[in-house]
Amino acid sequence: MPLIKLQTSVHISDDQERDFIASLSRIIAECIGKPERYVMVTIDETPIMMAGELGNAAFADVRSIGGLNPDVKAQLSQKICKLLQESLMIPNDRIYINFADISADNWGWNGSTFG
Repeated sequence: MPLIKLQTSVHISDDQERDFIASLSRIIAECIGKPERYVMVTIDETPIMMAGELGNAAFADVRSIGGLNPDVKAQLSQKICKLLQESLMIPNDRIYINFADISADNWGWNGSTFG
């Protein structure tokens, strides 16, 4: 049920993609404390203008049913930014992250909802 949707202006090569997605999946599962079998990761490459300039940047949308308390959000922000900086050379000040706690009845899966 945790989901991270990443939009970035940086191209991720085919060689890099598997390891990068796996790293994001592990970060989400470990920080939120949910089984990784429920984690979904999506990545879209798109031009991003931030602070009036095109360039390396990213927006991450993190959603979960519970588990997103202030400490977890701070930990996720630190780890996601570190991964983006080390793997894609995106400066921390060009990354925005949105966190959304979704009620279980608003999250569908396997022909039903979690609520």
